[in-house]
Amino acid sequence: MQKIKSLMTRQGLKSPPESLSDLGAIESLRVPGKEFRELREQPSDPQAEQELINSIEQVYFSTDSFDIVKYELEKLPPVLNLQELEEYRDKLKQQQAAVSKKVADLILEKQPAYVKELERVTSLQTGLQLAAVICTNGRRHLNIAKEGFTQASLGLLANQRKRQLLIGLLKSLRTIKTLQRTDVRLSEMLEEEDYPGAIQLCLECQKAASTFKHYSCISELNSKLQDTLEQIEEQLDVALSKICKNFDINHYTKVQQAYRLLGKTQTAMDQLHMHFTQAIHNTVFQVVLGYVELCSGNTDTKFQKLQYKDLCTHVTPDSYIPCLADLCKALWEVMLSYYRTMEWHEKHDNEDTTSASEGSNIGTEETNFDRGYIKKKLEHGLTRIWQDVQLKVKTYLLGTDLSIFKYDDFIFVLDIISRLMQVGEEFCGSKSEVLQESIRKQSVNYFKNYHRTRLDELRMFLENETWELCPVKSNFSILQLHEFKFMEQSRSPSVSPSKQPASTSSKTVTLFEQYCSDGNPFEIQANHKDEETEDVLASNGYESDEQEKSAYQEYDSDSDVPEELKRDYVDEQTGDAPVKSVSRETLKSRKKSDYSLNKVNAPILTNTTLNVIRLVGKYMQMMNILKPIAFDVIHFMSQLFDYYLYAIYTFFGRNDSLESTGLGLSSSRLRTTLNRIQESLIDMEVSADPTATLTAAEERKEKVPSPHLSHLVVLTSGDTLYGLAERVVATESLVFLAEQFEFLQPHLDAVMPAVKKPFLQQFYSQTVSTASELRKPIYWIVAGKAIDYEQMLLLMANVKWDVKEIMSQHNIYVDALLKEFEQFNRRLNEVSKRVRIPLPVSNILWEHCIRLANRTIVEGNIQRSS
Repeated sequence: MQKIKSLMTRQGLKSPPESLSDLGAIESLRVPGKEFRELREQPSDPQAEQELINSIEQVYFSTDSFDIVKYELEKLPPVLNLQELEEYRDKLKQQQAAVSKKVADLILEKQPAYVKELERVTSLQTGLQLAAVICTNGRRHLNIAKEGFTQASLGLLANQRKRQLLIGLLKSLRTIKTLQRTDVRLSEMLEEEDYPGAIQLCLECQKAASTFKHYSCISELNSKLQDTLEQIEEQLDVALSKICKNFDINHYTKVQQAYRLLGKTQTAMDQLHMHFTQAIHNTVFQVVLGYVELCSGNTDTKFQKLQYKDLCTHVTPDSYIPCLADLCKALWEVMLSYYRTMEWHEKHDNEDTTSASEGSNIGTEETNFDRGYIKKKLEHGLTRIWQDVQLKVKTYLLGTDLSIFKYDDFIFVLDIISRLMQVGEEFCGSKSEVLQESIRKQSVNYFKNYHRTRLDELRMFLENETWELCPVKSNFSILQLHEFKFMEQSRSPSVSPSKQPASTSSKTVTLFEQYCSDGNPFEIQANHKDEETEDVLASNGYESDEQEKSAYQEYDSDSDVPEELKRDYVDEQTGDAPVKSVSRETLKSRKKSDYSLNKVNAPILTNTTLNVIRLVGKYMQMMNILKPIAFDVIHFMSQLFDYYLYAIYTFFGRNDSLESTGLGLSSSRLRTTLNRIQESLIDMEVSADPTATLTAAEERKEKVPSPHLSHLVVLTSGDTLYGLAERVVATESLVFLAEQFEFLQPHLDAVMPAVKKPFLQQFYSQTVSTASELRKPIYWIVAGKAIDYEQMLLLMANVKWDVKEIMSQHNIYVDALLKEFEQFNRRLNEVSKRVRIPLPVSNILWEHCIRLANRTIVEGNIQRSS
């Protein structure tokens, strides 16, 4: 189109008028011209016309200044040919005609749109003329209004404007005055610990100060407000540190609101953990320092300069337990504060989540990010804080050798540490590996020495035991003893972990729930030891004092009491007195019950048996407190039973003359058990060999010398059935002890590590269950000596067996045997007045007598036949 237009211009053709002023031209274009109509009426071939247009040289379509005539003249050859010129002219005319026709077609094709656009332009021109008239009228009216106002009216308007400006200035001055007095109010709010209000006020003042920053007095005030805000942050950090020792919900809520206004909730959490770490260090140091200075009697500053590890070595034994208790109480306060801090965040996170779901979502993503950061930080801090607590307590424990303490004090130390480990497990789910390893090493070493002392003490009591009954009630149970109270007492705030039952209720209340609002699990009770009286001794059964006096006149003098039993056996190291001194009154009480014991079904046991049971209770206390050493404790408990069983067998069951007969021998299982005890526990050497190796000496330290029967016990008198009363008391006390071990088996099995349970099962199956098997060899000796079987053999030898008719009377040896049995029965009745003879014992005695009688009859017939 542009090419054609350019070509038309060069050919002298006029384009449609572009000026709106030539309306005549516009009107003339509404009807096609005669020339255009003639061109369109000529027959044409569109393809041929297009080829003609395409054959036009490109130079004719140039938009630059181009002289067509000059171009064509320059193209003429030097020698002109008329015919060629005419042909070339005709060609140019044809090209011009094709272009003109094409232009005419295009003009006629676009004419309706062109006419429509011209009509729109005409309408626009009319609208502009109308707008010009309206503007002219408006200006005329404005000039009239301007001429109508006076100078006074304009003055009023100016004064009104000035008044408005002065009112605004007054408001600004009042605001500035208020800002100048803000520091006083901020100080008051900080004293009231209203940190959110102070920060809110300070931020509002800063915002207002930025509004009036064009005043010179405001620049100094803005700097002062910034210093005040920094001061508030410092006091806020101090307030945050107070949370670590004494958590207060209202106080912490204010602190968190203040940090939220500052947009530093994450920074606050980082600072809080730093304060907790510092609080742990400062707390333990101050507690230990207080006791060290108190016990040293001066306030020398040298202790304050010591490291915590060195300071712990200056704690005296007398103040060790109170200091440990106060140390754990202080650490509990820190952990409780952290626990309550986590509770606060969990509660407020739930509230914030609920409010966010109900309200707008503006800032929700940022809030959720802060909440997630705080939650992870708090969860990670649990383990970190507990590790710090463990290390501080471990350092304190290593500062003193625990072997210097008495048993009860040592148990109390373990009690406190066990409660602390329970706190740690509830605090973060940790198994307290640091504390367990530290206390386990010291406990095992302490317990080895303690057990060795107790074994020596047990040997001493066995060698001084007269095997008399210890008068207990018929309903006696080991749970009535102080040492076993921990098995039946319910879990309560005042009960230590060593006194907790093996089973707990379905709904367990944690220590943090118990002491969340008040109290402390490490409070030392005024009477932490049970002070109630053990009601286990039997009454005397007498109706009058005269009857009592006549029955026990033989115990009225101190000379009747053996010297060995008058002494109070107190261990110099531990201060324990496992069995009270057997005084004259005790022996009288014991004798009082002897006459009535055959009427009741009271357990048969001795003071030594009771001592072993008490030791077992103490061992179980330690095992219950410190479960990691359960195997060592149970192993030592088994040694107590082993030694007691071996002593009973050595005292009453060993008799080579009767064993050689082949009857009444111990079972193979019993013999195996006795051999094992003798090899592993009994020191058979009379005196130490100075040339022995160090290894042998160490092995001997783990063993105990074999006990010897007291010279006060007589087993050779036929009048007492060869010490049957003592044998019954000794043997049945062992059986009773075995029954108590069987009663304790579920408790031992519950605390025994799974890998060590085979040892416990072997101990019960091969040792405890063999206790009743000692009855046969021990009572066999009585049955073999109480009846004169040799006399029966002599009487049988004198009997004439060639009688031709059956006699109406027994043979003389039968009558003699019956008389022996009757006499044996009378002696049994006499013994039963002193000691109750249980039915199994009576059955075994008569079984032995019948077996020995049958054996004698068989031997008599064999001798006669030979």
